[in-house]
Amino acid sequence: MAVTGRIDGVPDEVWHEEVLAPQFAYEAEHLLGHYRAIEQVLLLEYVRMDFADAAGASVLAARLDTLSRDAVCADPEQNMSDISFAVERHVQDGATPPFPAWHLDRSRNDLQACAQLMAARDTFAAVAEDLTAFARAVLELAGRYAETPMPGHTHGQAAQIVSPGFHLAALAAETVTALHRMLHTYDECDACPLGSGTMAGQELPWDRARMAGLLGFGRPQPHALVAVASRTWTTRIAGDLAQYAVVLSRFTTDLMTWAGSGSGFLDLPDELAGISAAMPQKRNFPVLERIRGRCAHIAGRAADIAGGQRNTPYSNTVEVSKETGGQLRVQTDAMRSVLRLAHAVVAGATFRTDRMRAACADDHLGAFTLANRLTLTYAIPWRTAQIIAGQYVKDAVRRGLRPGEPDADLLRDCAAGHGHTLEETEGTGGLGALLAEAFDVDRGLRAKQSAGSTHPGRVRELLAGQEAELEALGAAWAERADRRTAATARREAALAALRRRAA
Repeated sequence: MAVTGRIDGVPDEVWHEEVLAPQFAYEAEHLLGHYRAIEQVLLLEYVRMDFADAAGASVLAARLDTLSRDAVCADPEQNMSDISFAVERHVQDGATPPFPAWHLDRSRNDLQACAQLMAARDTFAAVAEDLTAFARAVLELAGRYAETPMPGHTHGQAAQIVSPGFHLAALAAETVTALHRMLHTYDECDACPLGSGTMAGQELPWDRARMAGLLGFGRPQPHALVAVASRTWTTRIAGDLAQYAVVLSRFTTDLMTWAGSGSGFLDLPDELAGISAAMPQKRNFPVLERIRGRCAHIAGRAADIAGGQRNTPYSNTVEVSKETGGQLRVQTDAMRSVLRLAHAVVAGATFRTDRMRAACADDHLGAFTLANRLTLTYAIPWRTAQIIAGQYVKDAVRRGLRPGEPDADLLRDCAAGHGHTLEETEGTGGLGALLAEAFDVDRGLRAKQSAGSTHPGRVRELLAGQEAELEALGAAWAERADRRTAATARREAALAALRRRAA
C-alpha cells in the first residue's frame, strides 16, 4: 500500500534507526490504546454522517479491536515507520476492505495531538494519585510527632522550639496546594483537539462536542490552530511537577540534615539504609540523595520542555509535538519514582525524641519568650527587652550556664546595664521562675498560640484541615477519573449497538 504520491523511495536507514523507529516504539507503548479509541470515535462519526452503514462500520470496529503492539511495527516500506500509517495499514489489511470514505477529511495533526494529550492526562492523574497517597503518609507521621520538641533552624542555626509534626504539616500543606494547582491545570488542559484537522479545521460537519465526550474530555478545544499547535498543556503540567519537585527537594534536605550524625534526629529502617564498603561503622541513607537528585531532573525537564518550544512557529511541528513533547513522559515517570521513594521514607521514618529534646535543652531557644515576658511583665520596651535577653544569653554561655540553670542575678544585672530595674513582682514567682519558664523545653513548644503555629493544638488543627482538603481533592480527582471511565463505557456501548444493527 502506497501512502504518498508526492515522494519516491522510503525513509533512509539512519533516519529510520535514529528517529522513526524509536518514535514508533514510544508511541506503540504509550499512545496506541489512545489511537485505537480515537479511531473508534471517528468511525462512529462516519456512521452518524451517513458515510458508512452499520455493516461496513462494524467490520472496521472488529479490525480495530485487534490493534495491539504485536499487530503493528515500524516498516519503512509499508508504513514509513509512522504509527498512524501503521494503524491505517492494519485496518486495510483486514479481510474486508474499508468503506470508501474511511479516513475522509482526516489529518494526523489533530489525531496525534489528541492521543498525546490523552496519555499526558492519564499520567498526570496518576501522579496526583501518588501525591495524595504521599500526603496521607506525611499526615500520619506528623500526627505521631506533633507534641515532640525539636530545634527549628534559621540560617543554619538553632532558632526556636518546633516539632517534627509542625515541620511535616508544612510539607503536607505544600502537597495539598500542589494537588489544588494540578487539578486546575487538568481542567484547563481538558480540551479535546480532535476535529481540528491540520490547522484550519475540517470540511465535514464533525460533532466535536460528541467526540470530546466519547474520549472523556470536558469540552472540545474551541480553536483549531490552538488544538494542533499549542503545547501549553505540556509546559503547564511540567511546571506543576517542577514546582513540587523543588519543594520536595528542600524538605529532603531537612531530612538529610536530621538523619546526619551531626543531628541524629531521624532514623530510617535497615531496608532503606546503605553501608560504606570501607567504613563498617557507617549507616548511610543514600535514598535521600536519590530523591533530591531526581528532583533536579524533574525541574530540568520542565526547562527542557519550555526551551524546546521557544522560537518555534505557532503551528504543528514535530520539534514541539514529538521531539520536545516526549520529555513530559520522562518527567512524569521521574516524579512517580520520586514519590514512591519519598513515600517509603516517610512510612519508615522514626524520630529520636531523646536527642531532639537534648538539643533543645542545650540551647537558649527561649530567648524570644524571655524578651516578650520582660515587656509584658516589666513594661520594658520590646527592642530593649530583646537586647537584655541577648545579653543574658551571651553572659550565661560565657559562664557555662545551661538554659535549665536560671540565674536571676545575672538577668537583673543585664537589665540594669540598660537602665531598667527588675523588681521581684508578687505572684509571678520571681525572676528565677520567669527564666525557668522561658527556657523550659515543653513550655517553649506550647508558647506559640496563633493559628498555624507550632503549638500541638494548632498543629493538629492544621492536620485536620489538610485531611479534609485531601478528602475533597480525592473526590474531585475521582470525578475526573469517572468521566474518563464513563466515556470508555459509552464508546463501547455505541460500538456494541453498531454491531447489533449490523447483525
